[in-house]
Amino acid sequence: MSARQRLPGRPVLMTSPTGELTLIGRLVDASNGTFLAADEAQRSWVYKPVAGEAPLWDFPAGTLSRREVAAYELSKTLGLDVVPPTVWIDGPLGEGSAQAWIEGEPTELIDLLQPEELTEGWLPILAARTEDDKPVILAHRDDPRLRRVALFDALLNNSDRKASHLIADGERIAGVDHGVSLHIDDKLRTVLWGWAGDPITPDEQSLVALVASLGGPLAPGLGDEEWEALTARAEAILAEGELPRPSGRWPGIPWPPL
Repeated sequence: MSARQRLPGRPVLMTSPTGELTLIGRLVDASNGTFLAADEAQRSWVYKPVAGEAPLWDFPAGTLSRREVAAYELSKTLGLDVVPPTVWIDGPLGEGSAQAWIEGEPTELIDLLQPEELTEGWLPILAARTEDDKPVILAHRDDPRLRRVALFDALLNNSDRKASHLIADGERIAGVDHGVSLHIDDKLRTVLWGWAGDPITPDEQSLVALVASLGGPLAPGLGDEEWEALTARAEAILAEGELPRPSGRWPGIPWPPL
């Protein structure tokens, strides 16, 4: 899924539903109540009502959908085009988030490889062994599109960047499922550690500086301390001058990673 701009030969994606949403079905693989819905223009949306959120021990109740909207607003503010248009609505099952649905498949830029397949251009993340004791390596491509996502996740404090949460939409890579993000504590958990410790580029420095200068919330529904933590993360990245490394205080890779 990916937000679309006015580019030649590409349709313009609506940034909010037209009229009321009608439920089409439930996305049963999701851990929270997540529904495919259509608006009155027959455009498809992923609808996540607050009423369908499962309680988590470490995130305030009823805020996961708010974090989905906030992630989109951060992506839009930075001009990264990482998150599909995501808005707050009062839908068929009550208030929640609605995110534009775009057809696509999980990216092939992240994979489990045999050691002999780890050629130049792949960045290894984790070595493991299968149930039949064969070695495998979790790796991702050294791709600028993924690096943009890695920087975005570091700022967002994304706690669940699986490979399946990155969708290939033509040449674009878009991220979905940002409900467990923007926590005040360090919870970055991702499969995109290949650039950990790399110096940030001048362009990345400009983006991080923009976040560090934010004067207030980008979206309603979260506490002031969560937005203050966002700017503090940006300030820390600027001070270090590099992309974050795993802290060791929290599992660095989500499960399952793909």
